[in-house]
Amino acid sequence: MITPQNILRHELTGLDVRVEQAQNQYLNGISGLVVRETRHMVFVKTGTGVKKVAKKGVIFRFTLPSGKRVDVTGAVLDMAPEKRINMRIKR
Repeated sequence: MITPQNILRHELTGLDVRVEQAQNQYLNGISGLVVRETRHMVFVKTGTGVKKVAKKGVIFRFTLPSGKRVDVTGAVLDMAPEKRINMRIKR
């Protein structure tokens, strides 16, 4: 089960997301469904198509299946998804 504490170790595809803050002002406010994730990009399906959002320099707000919202800095996501899912998180 995905929780705010373990979101970094889960697949992001299928989650609702909103770009809360970005270095590029044109990315602010983009929201929709994560349809794909690569090493440096998140692909978000919006009402006007699929938008590519770079992970670095962005704060994402993910909505979990439970309805909780979690803010995640894109820099901590900036790696291949399969490596992020298998990494150990120091507590």
